[in-house]
Amino acid sequence: MNITIYHNPDCGTSRNTLALIRNSGVEPEVIEYLKQPPSLATLTTLITDAGLSVRAAIRQKGSPYAELGLDVPDLSDAQLLDAMLAHPILINRPFVVTPLGTRLCRPSELVLDILPLPQQAAFVKEDGEAVINAEGQRVK
Repeated sequence: MNITIYHNPDCGTSRNTLALIRNSGVEPEVIEYLKQPPSLATLTTLITDAGLSVRAAIRQKGSPYAELGLDVPDLSDAQLLDAMLAHPILINRPFVVTPLGTRLCRPSELVLDILPLPQQAAFVKEDGEAVINAEGQRVK
C-alpha cells in the first residue's frame, strides 16, 4: 500500500493524521517536508491534485506569511509557490497521497476519505475528540 504523508512532527493535526493512517494498518512513507521540502513540480501536483488553489495551500498562522507580504491579493501563483519553496513552513500540512487521492488533511479526519483500508481500532485525537469507535467506524 503506497501512502505518503508530508508531515510536521511538531503539528498535532499532522500527528493525528499519521496516527489515523497507521490505525488502518499501513505504515506510510513519511516525508518531513521542513527537512526535505518538495520540488516545485511535486508541490504544484500536491496542490492541484488536492483541488486547492495555491493560496489555499499556504499556512498563514505560525509562519512568516504576513512578514513576507504574502497577504497582498494580487501576488501570482508563481510568487506564492516561490515563497513556499524558500520557506517550507508556509506549506500547509499535512498533505497525504494515497491510491484514492490527495488531500490537505485539515482537520485530520479528512484522511479517512482517501484511506483504502478501514480503521482497525478505536481512535481518539490528541485533544480527546473521539474519531473512530471500538468497531472501527467513524464517530459522527
